[in-house]
Amino acid sequence: MTETKHVPTTSEAPDGLGVPGVPGVPDGPGTPGGPNGPGTPDGPGGPGILSIPDSPGTPYAPDSPGTPYAPDSPGAPGSGSGSGPAETPVTDDRDPAQLLTAMVDRVLALAATWTAWDGRPVPAGDRLYTPHKAIRRVADHMVDHLAEMEARLVGEETQPDRWRASATTTAADLAPFTGADLDEARSRLTRLARIWANRLDALTPDELDRSAGTGWTFRQLAFHLAESVYYADAVGDLTAVGTSASTPARPAKP
Repeated sequence: MTETKHVPTTSEAPDGLGVPGVPGVPDGPGTPGGPNGPGTPDGPGGPGILSIPDSPGTPYAPDSPGTPYAPDSPGAPGSGSGSGPAETPVTDDRDPAQLLTAMVDRVLALAATWTAWDGRPVPAGDRLYTPHKAIRRVADHMVDHLAEMEARLVGEETQPDRWRASATTTAADLAPFTGADLDEARSRLTRLARIWANRLDALTPDELDRSAGTGWTFRQLAFHLAESVYYADAVGDLTAVGTSASTPARPAKP
């Protein structure tokens, strides 16, 4: 059955606690009601729907061990479409470790403006993005390829891809983005960036370009991972007072 993606409009009043009213998602016990889809029980006793497929199709498809991700959507890094391996990343003479720390710096600079988010998901291609979803995708992307690299270095098989990636917007993705959430994101992403930088700096140029195991070279992995800034660019810079998350600066195709 084909799922129909819903993009909230400005006429939809947010539910309690700043969570936007998305048709088809029950509020749950004790939460004031926004607009709900027909036939979906609301309030106590109603079934909890934990995620919303953003577009038709399977939320994720497993890759074989060592197979690079398929893209989330045109121009987006990551996995989730099940459409086959992503295009091999183009590399250059930039330092891969510095490339990843710069990516995280950019993500966190944008995230510092997201406490002004108005609660409406941002459409980008066939996906919806929110501050929490952007942080989730950047962190998961870094964790997944880090696990791949470490497994290949010790001769283990890599884990199949089971991420739901950007194909699903979860209830947690729709939560308000607070100062505490920003602090958590800073702690999480800066540490992941240092782990990546330390590991890449410990590899020789030959190990970066003639990497162990099956799949992209570790240099290519790093350049691919740097494209994760796409998720943050999709939400945009919300510095201006009254900026609507529905009209951010459009990210360039990575």
